[in-house]
Amino acid sequence: MADICSNILDLLLLGEEVPIALGVRLERERKVLLTVAVALASACISVSGGIGFIGLVAPHIARKFAGVRHKRLLPASMLTGGILLLLSDTLGRSLFQPIEIPVGIVISVMAAPYFLYLLRRHL
Repeated sequence: MADICSNILDLLLLGEEVPIALGVRLERERKVLLTVAVALASACISVSGGIGFIGLVAPHIARKFAGVRHKRLLPASMLTGGILLLLSDTLGRSLFQPIEIPVGIVISVMAAPYFLYLLRRHL
């Protein structure tokens, strides 16, 4: 199933005409993929709280290393998210030794400049 969805996501990157010409039901696929994405994001945020911010940052960072093909981007995003969580937790525990900084704050401090960089680059 993930292989089929990654191919459809790759087709959606090409615009609207190409997927329609190849027989993809564009509106149906968009609704299904959007529903799945919202459900997964909601479940992650409800369980993890502020740490779920990693889910917004990791794909953008992974895209720099894995490229735009979703077959490689999705696993790379998962791996990047795990590495970011490990790094930010380690920094939060060891930066100010007697005091532990919550991991959500460390992730926000690390990810906010990258989001500002992405925003400035696209403007």
